[in-house]
Amino acid sequence: MHLSLIQVRVNGSKPSKEDTLIINHLSLANFRNYASLEFDLPPHVTVLQGENAQGKSNLLEAVYILATSRSPRTLSDRELINWDAFKEEIPACRIVSVVRKAGNDLKLEIALSARAVNPPQSEDLFSRWQPTNRSSSVQKRIRIDGIIRHAADLIGQLNVVTFSVYDIDLVGGEPALRRRYLDITNSQIDHKYLRNLQRYNRVLWQRNQLLRLISENKANPDELAFWDEQLVETGTYLIVQREHTVAALNQLIEGIHDELSGGQGKLNLVYLKSIDKQSGKGDSAVKETAEVFTKALQAARDKEIAQGMSLVGPHRDDLRFFVGEVDAGVYASRGQQRTVALSLRLAEAKLMLSVTKEHPVVLLDDVLSELDARRRHHLLGSAASYQQVLITTTDLDRFEQNFLSQASIFRVTQGRIEPLST
Repeated sequence: MHLSLIQVRVNGSKPSKEDTLIINHLSLANFRNYASLEFDLPPHVTVLQGENAQGKSNLLEAVYILATSRSPRTLSDRELINWDAFKEEIPACRIVSVVRKAGNDLKLEIALSARAVNPPQSEDLFSRWQPTNRSSSVQKRIRIDGIIRHAADLIGQLNVVTFSVYDIDLVGGEPALRRRYLDITNSQIDHKYLRNLQRYNRVLWQRNQLLRLISENKANPDELAFWDEQLVETGTYLIVQREHTVAALNQLIEGIHDELSGGQGKLNLVYLKSIDKQSGKGDSAVKETAEVFTKALQAARDKEIAQGMSLVGPHRDDLRFFVGEVDAGVYASRGQQRTVALSLRLAEAKLMLSVTKEHPVVLLDDVLSELDARRRHHLLGSAASYQQVLITTTDLDRFEQNFLSQASIFRVTQGRIEPLST
């Protein structure tokens, strides 16, 4: 198994013009509260000001979906379709962007259409489209430059780093949130990681099904050998690549956290594995991890059969944050946890630029209200170094005037966007 290691260009040269990646135009149709929107996005910094529930976060959500194929706010694609669209025979929405990438225009498009589930003999259009299975009620179609493609082909075309008020949950929330963070970050910068993640999830599902059958005496335990081999092959890549990503983030995050916190302690990210710790680098790390993973599966065999589920592997791992010797997820205050989460996002943006040699689009969703003046100043100063930044806010007074003078400012009102003069 060959591993393409992540190389970090901490003090590297600035990207050339060929590295340019910005969204030139965003088109929305029946997405959330946007019945129709055609928005030419300027480069550098765009500030979107408006009251709550006007559509600011929805706009950033649309950009995130174009980058990852999934919403960061809901598991149901059906919720993305505008309410009024359900008056139509086939409710649908479209998200389209024209991205300037490496000197060429790239068109990304996602279309969602709802399907009727056992429609009753009724004129109630909403009940016609009320699904019994929400996740299966919407068809998603992805096009890249007009050609229908899979979600895996979309991820990595447009990279984003998102800051939100919910980032604090990355520090103190459930391990699944941190695993998802590692998967999304790695998938954007390493397409091989994404392919292995997809395979791993399929293998994991099949193996769990078999374990349940074995626990019910409906299958032979010897059948696990094949699925163990597949689980180790795909899972090993995920584990080793996650470790390299965490190491790269640690290389970047120390100085960021030191400045944000005012020197309140060294921040260290620790990747906690469900298999024993291994050593080595490069192909040596891959080989050793695979061997340890195999032994861990063998040791857990009886317990896994009894419980009918896989108990070791990257799906059971975690990422923890230590400030000094203290676990920030357990003992840090909310203010300290927010500083840790902010440091993580800033390091992520630097890592993404270093690995892909392209600027990510930076999305700041109403995060300034949660920060004091010093942290706001540092965040905005760091964000302004990227080629395209979208910031939502309810109050322009949270910005320094010098920053606003260099930004394009728009007002968002009930799904409409118009320029705002400062």
